[in-house]
Amino acid sequence: MNLRIALRSRWIFSLVLAGFAISASAATDPSSGSHSIAVGNAKIKKTIIAFPAIKTSPASLAVSHIIAETVKQDLLYMDMIKILDPTAYVEDSTKSGNSINPLKWNDWTQIGAEFLIKSELLQENPKTLLFEMHLYDTFGAKQILSRKYRSSAGEAKNLSHTAANDIIHALTGVSGIFLTKIAMSCDLTGKKEIYIMDFDGSNVKQVTRHHSIAFAPAWSPDGSRIAYSLFNRHADNVRNIDLFEFDFLSNTIRLLSNKKGINSGAAYAPNGKTLALTLSHGGNPEIFSLDLKTGATQQLTKSFGFDVDPSWSPSGDELTFVSSRAGVPMVYSMKANGTQVTRLTYAGRYNATPSWSPQNKKIAFAGWIDKSFDIFIMNPDGTHIERLTKSQGNNEDPFFSSDGNFIVFSSNRTGQKNVYVMNLDGTFVKRLTYGLGNCVSPKWSLPSSTQTNSRLTPF
Repeated sequence: MNLRIALRSRWIFSLVLAGFAISASAATDPSSGSHSIAVGNAKIKKTIIAFPAIKTSPASLAVSHIIAETVKQDLLYMDMIKILDPTAYVEDSTKSGNSINPLKWNDWTQIGAEFLIKSELLQENPKTLLFEMHLYDTFGAKQILSRKYRSSAGEAKNLSHTAANDIIHALTGVSGIFLTKIAMSCDLTGKKEIYIMDFDGSNVKQVTRHHSIAFAPAWSPDGSRIAYSLFNRHADNVRNIDLFEFDFLSNTIRLLSNKKGINSGAAYAPNGKTLALTLSHGGNPEIFSLDLKTGATQQLTKSFGFDVDPSWSPSGDELTFVSSRAGVPMVYSMKANGTQVTRLTYAGRYNATPSWSPQNKKIAFAGWIDKSFDIFIMNPDGTHIERLTKSQGNNEDPFFSSDGNFIVFSSNRTGQKNVYVMNLDGTFVKRLTYGLGNCVSPKWSLPSSTQTNSRLTPF
């Protein structure tokens, strides 16, 4: 693929079409750091956790197996945890309990278990599950988490994901990703529609049915809405790229912006009250902010090149974006009001789709190098650039998970464009999409109570 074809493909939905420019009760010990896993160093040495069988009645064994396996798979997904083989256990399970008093710490420390999960499942009635979980620091000889949950019998997996999230939060101080979702644009139907899936690629659902080209999804901070752009026809039969918002709570769609030309590249501010996006009604694609309540817009950039792909810093004080103002598309930053514009990247011939990590002060972006796009990360000031992918087709659209440990991206390494996820260092690559056609522009949601089931309640 030559550079012109690659660039045209990358920006077809952003810049040019049809001849015109468009584009709980928890008991933790936060005062003590002895049980905390340093997330940035988690890949150096895996933390060893023992997870004995969930205590339950014979009638609830099948459900307890679902909970145990889901929690284990969630924890192993992090690639910083090792679940100890039960054959190594020396504790007599027939004489042990879940509370701290009967525990013999040496039974666990001598086999290398740094943390211990003890749990019990009760089936209050055929429709209700009660699950109790304790997390212990074995070498510190103390409990660091105690939690109980009530859920409907059909929500065993949601219960499991919630428990795994609580374990990760207790160990790292950062919320887990196991109830987050990924939005993307796929062409399974022959048209591009917005789809969502769970963090691990499961539970795929089609969100839009426009029978057109829906692309560039963006999650609201609370996970209740997705903004996306759509090739639309106005009353005068002129094609336009309009911006819409899907509300999961009301199952409704509303129009956010339909100015002439591009209404695309939306990114919700951390406060959820405004969007940053690219508009071209003035003739040149520029970054604007859009007040979601009033619909008022404010122009943030003004250059002779195109300005696209805004991404907010976690604080909401800054934005990164891509601009061709210097002749080639590069990554820039600016204050939220459009001042103090600073160029961050200088290498390569084309940089695109910057994404700000919610946690670890990194920015990911795609860059054209060695005749393909690859994923890079850098510090917010543009220093310390690291290349994460190489020699595996085109790798684009990077976006961080809420905990900052993973990057989701699109790649055509197998021929078709699919969505993949990798660790922050480029390792542990997993393919997430299968049988959905070409999937691009993945966006990861933040943890949110609106994405959990209302029937799952701590007590």
